[in-house]
Amino acid sequence: MTTPTSTPRRAAAAAFIGTTIEFYDFYIYAFAAALVLGQLFFPSDNAVLSTMAAFATFAVGFIARPFAGVVFGHLGDRLGRKKMLLFTMVLMGVATTCIGLLPTYAQAGIWGPIGLVALRFLQGISVGGEWGGAVLMASEHAPKGRKVFFASFAQLGSPAGLLLALIAFRAISEMDQQALMSWGWRVPFLLSGVLMLVGLAIRFGVPESPEFAKVKEQKQTSKSPVRDVLRHNWRQILFAAAAVTIGSGGFFFTNTFMITYVTQYQGISKSTILDCLFLVTILQFLSQPCSALLAERFGEGRFLKWVAALCMLVPYPMFLLVQTGNLVYMTAGIALAVLLLAALYSAIAGYMAEAFSAQVRYSGISIAYQLGSGLTGGLTPLIGTYLAGQFAGQWLPLALFFSGLALMSLVGVIGLAHLRDKERHTLSPCNPEAVTL
Repeated sequence: MTTPTSTPRRAAAAAFIGTTIEFYDFYIYAFAAALVLGQLFFPSDNAVLSTMAAFATFAVGFIARPFAGVVFGHLGDRLGRKKMLLFTMVLMGVATTCIGLLPTYAQAGIWGPIGLVALRFLQGISVGGEWGGAVLMASEHAPKGRKVFFASFAQLGSPAGLLLALIAFRAISEMDQQALMSWGWRVPFLLSGVLMLVGLAIRFGVPESPEFAKVKEQKQTSKSPVRDVLRHNWRQILFAAAAVTIGSGGFFFTNTFMITYVTQYQGISKSTILDCLFLVTILQFLSQPCSALLAERFGEGRFLKWVAALCMLVPYPMFLLVQTGNLVYMTAGIALAVLLLAALYSAIAGYMAEAFSAQVRYSGISIAYQLGSGLTGGLTPLIGTYLAGQFAGQWLPLALFFSGLALMSLVGVIGLAHLRDKERHTLSPCNPEAVTL
């Protein structure tokens, strides 16, 4: 029997498990792009060019995400959050499993890379629709005053999915090179089909968001939520998109690009950097709920401003420690950056959600988040690889690039805080006029 008390916890758990599976699928592609996909699908005498080609396909997934945010945002505000979450999970599971079955360039010629790009695009569509729904199912089920904390459970799926992906790739990295390149790399992708079934079973058991159910019951659903949110809330969207920049781009900088950087320019083994990232991700997983609680305690806006400002400073000690090549120092440097990124990432979802009314909330946060992550998350490993190649592995241009991403987030948080404060007295979950600026 479901009680009013247990439902918020179940919704938070379902959001967490669902996004864990989604991000596992997304991250295994990132690792594969950094480690094997360049050689398998874009063979070249130049290792940097092959890696950049693989990262370009990685970016394709992010290009798809803003488009998916629009489509699924519209459908989620019209039909409900739960339906969209079930569909996106099936889409991600099928696309990821098919990547594991895909013939390589050596096996199918140009059709191998074409298939890879197409399936990567479907992955991007899935995540683009998934994130907003998971955040809202958790936050809209949450008790009063706890929306940021409960929404953070959807964000917790990112480090959890990363941990699963790291475990999977750490396991196959022990294979000999021939086995890894012939069939070993496929195993993490094929596991997605099993995880998809687990996620579907869990999500079927969670009821629809009560805030959306109330809007639907009162017949206040928007006929065109995307049009309405773009007309009335375009400033919130722009600032929210900027606010998530370092939370998306920064993670792919530390968890994806750094693999390429330390292996190609510092001669560190793949297994060593994967071990380092595994330890860092455990710290991230443990820290995110604590950060969300601190944000609620000290004020979400104030907390996010301070964290974004500190993110501008953190890449310099990070690179100084990474340059040592010592596993302990490398872990400490990357952990320092990731803990700050995680602090912003944990609180930003719930903070964004409260800037939009329930009628357009799925559309608003999906468009904003996917726009921000699509422009920075997918391009960050590519830009990082380019800068490293142009400056012969020198770290200062890379650190400045990281600081630039953090500055964009700081500007976004400040702007979003201003708009939220300005409209706080008019915001109401079921007041269609609350979104008008």
